[in-house]
Amino acid sequence: MGTVYISTDDAFIGKTDERLRVRAQKETLLDVPLIKVDGVVVLGRATVSPAALIELLERKIPLSFMTGTGRFLGRLEPELNKNIFVRSAQWAAAGETPRSLHVVQGFIRGKLKNYRTLLLRAQREGIAGLESGITRLEQALQPLNQTAIIDALRGLEGAGSAAYFTHFGQLIRNPDFTFTTRNRRPPTDPVNALLSFGYALLLHDLQGAINIVGFDPYLGYLHTQRYGRPSLALDLMEEFRPLVVDAMVLAAINRRALTPEDFADEPVSHAVSLTDDGRRQFLRLYEQKKQSKFKHPVMGRQCTYQEAFEIQTRLLAKYLMGETEQYPPLILK
Repeated sequence: MGTVYISTDDAFIGKTDERLRVRAQKETLLDVPLIKVDGVVVLGRATVSPAALIELLERKIPLSFMTGTGRFLGRLEPELNKNIFVRSAQWAAAGETPRSLHVVQGFIRGKLKNYRTLLLRAQREGIAGLESGITRLEQALQPLNQTAIIDALRGLEGAGSAAYFTHFGQLIRNPDFTFTTRNRRPPTDPVNALLSFGYALLLHDLQGAINIVGFDPYLGYLHTQRYGRPSLALDLMEEFRPLVVDAMVLAAINRRALTPEDFADEPVSHAVSLTDDGRRQFLRLYEQKKQSKFKHPVMGRQCTYQEAFEIQTRLLAKYLMGETEQYPPLILK
């Protein structure tokens, strides 16, 4: 089952025996065994019974609250992991240290190589005009290992991302959708609305993995420290952006799982967001993507993307604690 997403306003989340039950207007929306639930995410407004809250805490199932557009509001979860040694190693690596430099190089390498793979795959499928983007990504990747200043590495990441999004619109084969440039806060077209919503869900999942392993989510290396910013979660999600969200958004558009009727335009701010039905469909697609399997290149076994979030976080912990010689980003061919 994985993560349960509740997007119906004023739903009631309760517990009956060993099952999680969600109701709205006397209709049962969900009735599922709690043993199959990894997390609960409420998008919008909902009421949670005390019995359900206690059961979720006892089973170590996090309960998160987000707005309908994916902005994170808060999270109820059991006591954080007590592994002080992970957090100690995390803080010891902060700043312009050899370890922080290495992991920043890894985060960027993973992201840009996965960007390049998406463009190369599209090129093999017959989409023309991607050569310049692929070349610019390779130019951003080439000096990574020789760059020893984190701000300079951020510049390489920015150059590679710009090259990728310059060609992102060419990957869309559905004439009902177009993409010109990446925009956010708020997104002003359907494709950007999907990307922003997907990245918000991905950030939520990476923050959950970080809490399980025992890191401080607010101390990162690639992303600078800012009050309230989960910088480490943002760091770790970089290599997953193209693998999970971008790939899923492109598939949803190109296979017509979503249509222009699934979006609404706010007249004053011109912000575009999913309708209730569109959001429910997107959440189903996102959960399906998270539960899809691939062979992890380091572990050498099949795993889901949901499992890979925690695997990558644990690999980072092992590196920072000196148990391995390098942090291997998740790069798929």
